[in-house]
Amino acid sequence: MRTGFPDFRLGNVLATSFTGTLSERHGDAVERIPTPHRLVDWLAVNGLAVDSCTTAQLELARELRESIHAAATAAALQDALPASAVQVINDFSAQGRAAAILTPEGKRRWRLSSASCVEDALSVIAADAISIIAGERDGKLALCASPTCQAAFFDTSQSRTRKWCDMNTCGNRQKKARFNANQRKNPRSAE
Repeated sequence: MRTGFPDFRLGNVLATSFTGTLSERHGDAVERIPTPHRLVDWLAVNGLAVDSCTTAQLELARELRESIHAAATAAALQDALPASAVQVINDFSAQGRAAAILTPEGKRRWRLSSASCVEDALSVIAADAISIIAGERDGKLALCASPTCQAAFFDTSQSRTRKWCDMNTCGNRQKKARFNANQRKNPRSAE
């Protein structure tokens, strides 16, 4: 991992983890893939290793990321999916060369060939987005309750009532803010 960049916020769902590479969208936005090399790092961490990435490929990745975010947000709100976002996701999904493989543990993983490029990895992410937005997986799309984040995430909790995209960041931040507000209202309750 390259130092000097914000940590990745990794989740269990590839597509929503990818949209999380831009966080705090409604506050002080944090770009977690600011350079082509950083996209290579993110792809490697997520089992989609590629050798290199150009600035143009990084821009393609960001276009896909924003399209997935727009479509996932609309799905979470039960709004109509934006046609332009759907087109971008479909185009990326159709252009890639990747194979689904079965692991000994019975899990599906994606395998890129040694000749694969960023576009092939992006097609896997687009295919993952299609499966969650289309409702093919057990869970539901939701939006983070943090007013500065509002990231789309895939809730696989048993009750499907998760509030935050990541309890360790947004959830803790919101709980701490609520605690501090209560302390200001009732200063003697801390004694």
